[in-house]
Amino acid sequence: MNESSLIELLMYQIGQLFLMPVLFLVATLFAYALYSLGTFAVQALQRRRRGDSLAGFPLLAYHRAKPGSSVDELDLHAHKMLEPARLASRVAPMLGLVGTMIPMGPALKSLADGNLAQVSGNLTVAFSVVTIALIAASITYWISNVRRRWLAEELLELQSEGRP
Repeated sequence: MNESSLIELLMYQIGQLFLMPVLFLVATLFAYALYSLGTFAVQALQRRRRGDSLAGFPLLAYHRAKPGSSVDELDLHAHKMLEPARLASRVAPMLGLVGTMIPMGPALKSLADGNLAQVSGNLTVAFSVVTIALIAASITYWISNVRRRWLAEELLELQSEGRP
C-alpha cells in the first residue's frame, strides 16, 4: 500500500466517524426548529392580544424590568434573543451537506461492488439528512427574520416614547 492510498483510507475512515454525530446534530436542529416554531406561534398570538400585558413583547418587558436600559443594551438583548435561530439557520444546511456527502463514499463503493441494496440505503440516508436539515434551516430562518422585524418595531416604539 503506497502513501497516497494510506492517506486516502485514513481520510475516508475519519469522514465515516462523523456520520453519527452529524445525524444527531441534524436531528437536534430539526427538533429545535419545531420547538422554535411552537414558541413563535405562541408569541404571535400574544402579540395579537396585546392588551396591557407585555407577553410577546420581550424588549418592552426587558425595558420594564430594567428601566434605565439604553438603546445599546436593548439592541444587545435583541441580538442575544435572535442568535440561536440565526445560528441554526446557518449551521443546518452545512451539516446537511456533510450528512449528504459522508454516505456517498460507501454508496459509490457499494455501486462498484454491485451491491445495489447498500447503495440504496446509503443514498436514502444522504438525501433524508439534507432534506431534514434544509427544512430546519428554512423554519429557523423565517422565524429569525420575523422576530428581527418584531424587535425592531419594539425598539422604535420605545424610542418614539422617549423611554431609552
